[in-house]
Amino acid sequence: MMKKKFLIFISAFLLTGLVSGQSTYDLLLSAKALAGAGKPNQVIELLSAASGINNNSRLLTARAEAKLMVGDYTRAIDDFSAANKIAEYSGEYGLAKIYALKGDATTSLYHLEISMRSTFRKSESEILLEPAFARIENRPEWRLFWKKEWYSVPEKKVSEIEYYVKSGNTVEAQNMLQELERDYPGNPEAIYAGALIKIGSGKYGEAVKSFSDLLKREPENEKYLRALASAQSSMSNPAGASAAYSQLINMETDDPELFMLRAECYRKTGEREKAMTDITKYLTFNQENKAALRLAGKIESSAGNNLKALEYFSQNLRLHPNDPECYIDRGNSYFLSKSWQWAINDFSMSLDLDPDNSEAWLSKGIALVNSGKTVDACHDFRQSFALGNKKAVEYISKYCIK
Repeated sequence: MMKKKFLIFISAFLLTGLVSGQSTYDLLLSAKALAGAGKPNQVIELLSAASGINNNSRLLTARAEAKLMVGDYTRAIDDFSAANKIAEYSGEYGLAKIYALKGDATTSLYHLEISMRSTFRKSESEILLEPAFARIENRPEWRLFWKKEWYSVPEKKVSEIEYYVKSGNTVEAQNMLQELERDYPGNPEAIYAGALIKIGSGKYGEAVKSFSDLLKREPENEKYLRALASAQSSMSNPAGASAAYSQLINMETDDPELFMLRAECYRKTGEREKAMTDITKYLTFNQENKAALRLAGKIESSAGNNLKALEYFSQNLRLHPNDPECYIDRGNSYFLSKSWQWAINDFSMSLDLDPDNSEAWLSKGIALVNSGKTVDACHDFRQSFALGNKKAVEYISKYCIK
């Protein structure tokens, strides 16, 4: 019943937002979240009810993507084409995907080429990893298309460096960077690649300086801002990371995850009200997201609002009843309020699902001690120790050795 009421509330919120003129940005965020949750029909319904959609290329392309997801290619083509008339070339990449899915390589590559020559050009890796193009990637037209030099040498090398950094091969990344810096000294792509390698090598402060210098040249470069936020987070500077996320949000970057990332930063800096504002906003876009509900509970718990935290954790359990972490989250909340038996029940459920969690065994043992069940607690402390938790030694010594 609680879940049903919660969903009804969120649906009413969204409908109210539409009627009262919900912002284009909020609509885009809602659409992105719903699409990411595999709910394209809801995206179509949401955006079709939005006033002014026929005059907004971003809303039209978002609805077209949802129509593409449900296989309604004809109407998706209509929306991408309409977007093109409002913002030139904005729908070309979408049209390229549709015709690829239809197996029409010639028409697909015609639209892809237009997109590649526009400000809407995608990165090489994004295009090559796009599932829609798998239908035509063995066609001669596709191979001929990629013989053209669509990307500069620095762009290609940076793409390879990004791959090496992600795979942990910093040596190969460094070797390629040396070539890039030698042939293209001072090139922004070379500076960016070098900063990525610094993150991979743990030189976060140096990386932050590099990204900051790059942003002086291009203050609204999304790639640089995301990398800066990552570097700031890695060097335990949540305030710096939240500033980068704020800039991305102010640019109306259509990524709802930015609100959750910023909320986590605010939680770490102790700015609870800001954190709750962000996570509450995120939950209006994606009310069933496990990580968001968990973060909301942690924020409330850190502020001492244990009853409110329990609401979020319980909602998470109703949505994800087979997730051991959800039981642990609620168990920890009961633990803080000294509701020992409730905590024991949740820790027990989590251990039924994941018996190798040493922290859960330890927490359950402590709750059992506080319930006067020392013999049972000793069993749990020993289980925790057997799984490598050295903190259990203190409790074994205190309660289990006579």
